[in-house]
Amino acid sequence: MITVTVLFFATLRERSGVLQASLQLPAGSDVAAFKQALFAAYPQLAPHAKAILVAINKEFAFDADPVPDGAEIALFPPVSGGSGAPPTQLTITEDALDLNAMLASITLPSTGAACFFSGMVRAETTRGEPHSAQHLVTQHLVYEAYAPMAEAKLAQVAAEIRERWPAVEGIAIAQRIGTLQPGTPTVLIACTAAHRDSGVFEAARYGIDRLKEIVPIWKKEVGPHGEEWVEGEYLPTESD
Repeated sequence: MITVTVLFFATLRERSGVLQASLQLPAGSDVAAFKQALFAAYPQLAPHAKAILVAINKEFAFDADPVPDGAEIALFPPVSGGSGAPPTQLTITEDALDLNAMLASITLPSTGAACFFSGMVRAETTRGEPHSAQHLVTQHLVYEAYAPMAEAKLAQVAAEIRERWPAVEGIAIAQRIGTLQPGTPTVLIACTAAHRDSGVFEAARYGIDRLKEIVPIWKKEVGPHGEEWVEGEYLPTESD
């Protein structure tokens, strides 16, 4: 027997009710055999079999491909919403964020409005109560993410936006990780719609607020004062 780790994303995570699982398969199994075991363990996924994409160790895999022992198998629906669905772009990356490319990815022929939020690295940070506030110089920030879960939670944020603002057409969220210098954009959130009064302003604001609550991303401030991980105060609940 071999053991594989299975990661569930987006709608497949919601339907299965789990983010990650372990499955045992007969030695020599291929992707088709893996799917049989998967549907036996999670029969609620079987009706969606044709829309499930499989990646083994971060590479797309197909029915005849072998499954190695210890493999990480990711399951997800067609990316970017698929044909006929509202465009959604969700990214955790070490690369520079490109606002123009992001906008192009979520612009439809009907799009007439776009709202962006961009967070960036501050060169100076004030922390604490006004009478005793610390003024800290930041040399750089180090962003770290638990990427598989972060991607799943970004999908959740996008789904929540669509539920609250149905008129929003496109949603893009990009979070940069790694070592970032002052003035560097760290996160971009964009929402597009046919009109400006469709909720795009509120949706973008909600997106960054929700990202700060439930997406597992952390930052470390580095400066002359030393190094310090900045932790939030929000504790997720079962509904998150």
